[in-house]
Amino acid sequence: MPESRDAAADLLNDLIRRAKAAGADAADALLVDSASLSLSMRLGKPEGLERSESGDLGLRVFVGKRMAIVSTTDRSPAMLQELAERAVAMARTVPEDPFIGLAEPDQIAREWADLDLCDTEEPSAESLIEAARVMEEAARAVPGVTNSDGADGSWSRTSVTLAASNGFSGGYGISRRSLSVSVLAGEGTGMERDYDYHSCVYGSDLEPPEEIGRRAGERAVARLKPRKVKSQAVPVIYDPRVSGGLLGHLAGAINGAAIARGTSFLKDRMGQQVFAKGIQVIDDPLVRRGLRSKPFDGEGIATSRRAVIDDGVLTTWFLDLRSSRQLGLATTGHASRGTGGPPSPSPTNLYLAPGNLTPQELMADIDQGFYITSLMGSAVSGTTGDYSRGASGFWIEKGQIAYPVSEVTVAGNLKRMFMEMTPASDLEFRHGVDAPTVRIDGMTVAGM
Repeated sequence: MPESRDAAADLLNDLIRRAKAAGADAADALLVDSASLSLSMRLGKPEGLERSESGDLGLRVFVGKRMAIVSTTDRSPAMLQELAERAVAMARTVPEDPFIGLAEPDQIAREWADLDLCDTEEPSAESLIEAARVMEEAARAVPGVTNSDGADGSWSRTSVTLAASNGFSGGYGISRRSLSVSVLAGEGTGMERDYDYHSCVYGSDLEPPEEIGRRAGERAVARLKPRKVKSQAVPVIYDPRVSGGLLGHLAGAINGAAIARGTSFLKDRMGQQVFAKGIQVIDDPLVRRGLRSKPFDGEGIATSRRAVIDDGVLTTWFLDLRSSRQLGLATTGHASRGTGGPPSPSPTNLYLAPGNLTPQELMADIDQGFYITSLMGSAVSGTTGDYSRGASGFWIEKGQIAYPVSEVTVAGNLKRMFMEMTPASDLEFRHGVDAPTVRIDGMTVAGM
């Protein structure tokens, strides 16, 4: 494993030289080195404690308009030579693709900001055990909690280095700290389960484990004795735990690959109103300590903040080099990749900008409605926008949470749902794809 970023870059550049000597016209290489520590605990007893290290090396070569990708964990000179020769031989046998290729030298990033994405401090196993213990105890201390599914703590640190024959060379580190707990409330067939978790870049930003545990316990107890509801059309409120999923559907619909294939329900809507006026959706890869931040994309293109939806208008697709060439546009720097596959477009820190109303104000005028805290299953069509999800949560009566409900299906069409969306003021950055509480009127709720 390389001891420094310079050593990693030297390794990749050596591999690229070998590929070109073997007959490649162009090549790039990606090195991903990772270390992780994870703990699982149940009822106060550790059930598993693991530490692992891994290193993956990927090579992509181009012979004319033909491409091949190979990967390995072996960095010996003999394997690097074999890898280069094998990749070139593979590329010569595949069909041509007119849209593939590296970025031009004037497209690549030459400098980038330090986004503070890597915490150099590795937690001890003892500290993970203690945090998980405190978190689970806090959850089990909530009156009504009767059992535990367990608590987990984890840490990881990853070093990413990318080099290409077009002159690009760069790297950065990423770290993650996470805590999660799941508990049950009630007895027998009336038991209900819920959870909470927190994930961040720096351990110092992690929420206190007792707070995570308490929320998990309170959520489980609140779900007890759920009722059925009749099928009807009502306003629906999405809790922040699930509202980000709506942005996930948007991201899929504006993915350049889907647009190029013509398989997106938004394929003809660029520059048009797709959300209500005033709505903004931002993709920002440059958030300091952001969960999905990165200074450059998987093809060496500089990343930048973009208003994907501006005053309700769709302004851009998520594009990598290949999809941008298919569409006759410039890449947006959204290429994401691993060592074993080609780049593809993907969002970074995607979020729905908050509105002006509190969640309580957002539901104050709802006589009958559904507050969703959990979604399961999925029958969402990226081609038509038809939307149907299993859901559970709470019934709203006269502007207030009234009682828990379960075994409900919510249905609509994303084109109309986007236009009807009203965000509350409670945006928090917790998931990488984030939204505040969201209200959508006129959804079909199918119950008994």
